[in-house]
Amino acid sequence: MSLIKSSAAMLIVLGLQLTANAQTPGTRKQPLAASAARTTESVAKERMNAWTVGLAAGLIEGAPLRLGAEIARVVNEQDRLHLIPIVTRGATENVNSLLYLKGVDAAIINTDALEEYRAQVPSIDRRLAYILNLFPSELHIFVRPEIRSLEDLKGKKVNFNTQGTAAAYSGPLIFSRLRLDVEKMFIPHQLALEQMKRGEVSAVVFITSKPVDAFLKGRWDPGFKFLPLEYDSKFEDYYLPSSIEARDYPSLVPKGERIATIAVPTVLVAYNWPERSDRYRRVARLVDNLFSQIDKLQAPGFDPKWKEVNLRASVPGLERFRYAQQWLDRPQALTAVPSQ
Repeated sequence: MSLIKSSAAMLIVLGLQLTANAQTPGTRKQPLAASAARTTESVAKERMNAWTVGLAAGLIEGAPLRLGAEIARVVNEQDRLHLIPIVTRGATENVNSLLYLKGVDAAIINTDALEEYRAQVPSIDRRLAYILNLFPSELHIFVRPEIRSLEDLKGKKVNFNTQGTAAAYSGPLIFSRLRLDVEKMFIPHQLALEQMKRGEVSAVVFITSKPVDAFLKGRWDPGFKFLPLEYDSKFEDYYLPSSIEARDYPSLVPKGERIATIAVPTVLVAYNWPERSDRYRRVARLVDNLFSQIDKLQAPGFDPKWKEVNLRASVPGLERFRYAQQWLDRPQALTAVPSQ
């Protein structure tokens, strides 16, 4: 009896050992599989982040963010480039992000956004470099019938759109250069235009690429008009000469008439990273993918303004990003990019 009990006990122990042994391979496979999964995930994570470029774009309703999204549609390439357009509060925050925010290598700005940085960051011209002059944003000073000149606006209510927009920043800066002391308003232009029709607001200032739908499609009584602003030495540092013509707004500008104005260049800029750095290589790849595929952005389905973009156009007050200039200096670029 004791022998039977002893044998039974031995069989139970043996069974437990066999069960344990049977489970051992499975137990060993789980850590190996988990380790392999972690390795695969780490590689994928590293591969994705290796070519990520942050682009400070602008307000969600603004043209710069839309342009940034369109650039991303064309230049993004799996495992080779991941451009991320970032929503910001406007042009000056874009400069701040480019200077100080981790992961941001590029930004879309208006050139005069650098004005307030000249004193605080004397090296600003060396720390930023432009990749591409995107398009000009024309100044539109639209006034009521009783306003006949810029001087008539002194002391009057003038709307510059909401804070963070190009008009809200550049408009007061331009008026300051003109020594025009007005009662500044910062409300949505749609509201200001209605108030303007009722005589509560004397003028609205738009700074955006023409034509503007509000003027192109809106109905205005006789006498509502754009005021001219001649380009002179006061504007040479950041601005360009431009004009508003009948083809832009047939119902507001008489045929054959040209209204002088100025334009603020809207520019794709990059941080001027050291040439051998990882961040420099990321921006260089962005330049490669963008410049070599600019024709895609100029095709139907993208903003029509891309058709006016000239890769060789310069930007007042800034130097071009080094790799962008090298790309344009290549022999093949002479035929790929027409000069204007």
